[in-house]
Amino acid sequence: MERSSHRQLAIQRVFGAAAARYAVSAVHVGGPDLDAMVAAAELRGDEDVLDLGCGAGHTALAFAARAATVEALDLTAEMVEQGRRLAAERGLANVHFRSGDVVSLPYEDGHFDVVTSRLSAHHYAQPKAAVREAARVLKPGGLLLLVDSVAPADPAQDTFMNTFELLRDASHVRDYSVEQWCAMFEEAGLEAAHLGSWPLRTHFDDWVARVETPALETKQLASLFDNAPEDLRQAFRIEPDRSFDIPAALVRGRRRSGAPD
Repeated sequence: MERSSHRQLAIQRVFGAAAARYAVSAVHVGGPDLDAMVAAAELRGDEDVLDLGCGAGHTALAFAARAATVEALDLTAEMVEQGRRLAAERGLANVHFRSGDVVSLPYEDGHFDVVTSRLSAHHYAQPKAAVREAARVLKPGGLLLLVDSVAPADPAQDTFMNTFELLRDASHVRDYSVEQWCAMFEEAGLEAAHLGSWPLRTHFDDWVARVETPALETKQLASLFDNAPEDLRQAFRIEPDRSFDIPAALVRGRRRSGAPD
């Protein structure tokens, strides 16, 4: 079995079991990053939007309330069902949830005005391919809006962050830096801009419970946080109860005419 297939199975295993918890997770339901994402789209109400790695659907639903149509795509069937349930509860009939892979989008070239990806791209096994696919399905002048946890520029902080992310969740691939995302956007024919950054305040017990991190890995994470050097404790604002900040950022890509497909 190919590595990407193993990665897909890991994602489906972790997030299938966790789907109901993500439907009520405060950091996913909303926040300043989602507000900034919606504002950056400058929606008029007639846009066609695609949400990649939609999870339980919070981003797709926020856009569906302001756009003409929203397609929402996720690898995990249980997440797709949570999105459908939330859409029905809110009476939003202009959003369609379906299973699918971000590196092989079932849409024609130049179909969407806006493509979004929020708090899921660190699971992408082929991020460059995903960005190229997003660029392909965008209209010229269309926007890719990506919010994700991002690795700091400092190598020690980058190593620390990706270590705790992988220990907590085996389906994690990598938190990239803002600069790395901007480079991937530019390579795909998107004019890149970093629009903002936020710390996502994270409570340790909720964080590990959300994806049912195994007991051994939870113990290793607790030790990692408790014994972190002072500079890392300050960088991630680690408290005695192990609450901490995850850095996140919003990157915008505007499709140039003649972007690669």
